[in-house]
Formats: sequence, C-alpha cells, structure tokens
Amino acid sequence: MPSTGRAPTAVNEHAPPTHRPPRPRRKKSMLQRRENRAAYLFLAPWFVGLAVVTIGPITASLVLSFTDYSLLESPNWVGTENYERMLGDSRLHNSLIVTFVYVFVSVPLQLALALALALVLDRGVRGLPIYRSVYYLPSLLGGSVAIAILWRLVFGTDGLINQVLGMFGFEDLPGWVGHPDYALGTLIVLNVWTFGSPMVIFLAGLRQIPTMYYEAAAVDGAGPLKRFFSITIPLLTPIIFFNLILQLINAFQTFSQAFIVSGGTGGPADSTMFYTLYLYLRGFSAFDMGYASALAWFLLLIIAGLTAVNFIASKYWVHYGDD
Repeated sequence: MPSTGRAPTAVNEHAPPTHRPPRPRRKKSMLQRRENRAAYLFLAPWFVGLAVVTIGPITASLVLSFTDYSLLESPNWVGTENYERMLGDSRLHNSLIVTFVYVFVSVPLQLALALALALVLDRGVRGLPIYRSVYYLPSLLGGSVAIAILWRLVFGTDGLINQVLGMFGFEDLPGWVGHPDYALGTLIVLNVWTFGSPMVIFLAGLRQIPTMYYEAAAVDGAGPLKRFFSITIPLLTPIIFFNLILQLINAFQTFSQAFIVSGGTGGPADSTMFYTLYLYLRGFSAFDMGYASALAWFLLLIIAGLTAVNFIASKYWVHYGDD
C-alpha cells in the first residue's frame, strides 16, 4: 500500500472532551418549586389579611365616598357631591383649624422636650435603662382611654391641677377641660407628655455621634451651645426628620383623647372637635357614611401632602453621611 507521508496522530485517552453535556437541572428546579410553594403557603394568611382587612376596606371607602350611604339603606351614587359639600361645611372648617393648631403646636413642643431629655440621659446617668423605661411609658399609655379619663379628672373643676393651684392662693379656677379657651390646651399638654417614643429614638441617634467631633470642637474653643448647634443638630437632622414625620401623622390621627375628654361631643363649643372626631360623628352618629368616607380620603390627602412637603423641604436642612 502506498504511504501518504503523514504520521498517524496519537489519541490521548485522558484528554477532557471539548464539549461537556449540560448538567441536569430537573432536580434543582423541582426543589425550587417546592420551596416556593412552601413560602406561599406560609405567606397565605398575610395575603388574605392584606386583601380582607386592608385593601378591601380601602377600596370600599373610596367607592362609598362617591355615594349617599346611611348604613341602613343601599348606597346611592352621587358623584363628587360629598367632596363639594365640604366647601360649605362650617363645622368641618372649624375642625380643621382645631386640628392644625393641635398638630403644629404640640408636635414641636413634644420633639423639643424629647430632645432635651435625650441630651440629659446621653450624659451617662446612672440607671439609664430605668429612666428610659419610665420616660417611654407615657408613649404607651398616652393614647389609651384610661389616661384620657384620668386627664379629664386631673384638669376638671375639682381636679388635681386646681387643688395644687389652690394651695398657692388661686381661687375660682375654671374646669380646664370644660372651658372653650383652655380645653384644647389640655389636649396639647397630653400629647407633649407622650414624648417617650421620640426621646428613645433621639437617644439612639445621639449615641451614634462620634465623640471625636466634640473633642476637636472643644480644643478649638467651642462652647456647649456652639457644639450643640454646629455638631449635634446637623448630625441629628435625619433623626429629627424621622421623628417629625411620625409625630405629624400620629397627631393628625388623634381621636380617643378628644372623644373621652369632650364626652364624644367635641365640646365645649367645638373647641376640641378634632377632624377625626368630626369624621366619627358624621359616620356613626349621623349615619352619613358616604360623607364620612369622603372626609377620610380628604384627611389622607392632607397627611400625604404635608408628608410630601416635608420630604421636599428635607433636602435643604437634613444632612446625611454622604453629604
């Protein structure tokens, strides 16, 4: 046989194949599907609660806000009549004034008191956990019916406040919760008294400020006030902003205190007629649930609008670590 002149190529039996077959993924995909089914099974109660307790009532209230609904009869579609009715509702306008005064007076005072006490506790007071728990307690109890009843007794005609003032010679003192000029002030004091929650948050924020900043400022001759306004406040602005948003929302939703102190009437002379109390009276006393639903959505717009304004304004005064 004639030779071709080419040497036969040797075959390396141990060389790896040029193309590896794909690994089987069937078992892996089956395991993932099984884990996903288990996760959905455990999340099912939460999804049911979200649909039944949250999304369902929200959707229903939005629909009812465009109807005339008395809870006793079927709702009748009236379009935007309930929202137009707000323009001429003088009692609603008064409730808005009362609520805005309450919010914009009590919230700054509450945050200022909370920050002041947080600064005191941040100095390393002995028994700090005890003080922190005691100061936090009003935030847990302040919105309760029991504290509202106690507040009504304390500021009543024969209450503790008048008894203490009487020891100093004051006579013919009014019942603070029963006087139109002072009733709202007692509720503002009650909200300021519930300073515990923002105080704990402020205290946590103060503990995150490095001490080297204060030491460097002290070396440069900065006094306590200078260090407070140049170091503490700028570094604490994210915490201040966080507390401000939370307390604004909570203040707009205040209900039980005004309901108990005024006996559910918003008196005297509608001086404690909060927006939420007026909403309750329209819905469950006058059985005007369609109008009450519209009031609820209007309150949502107010809170959302103020929150958006705060977020927009925050870029001018809130300083984060990456600024």
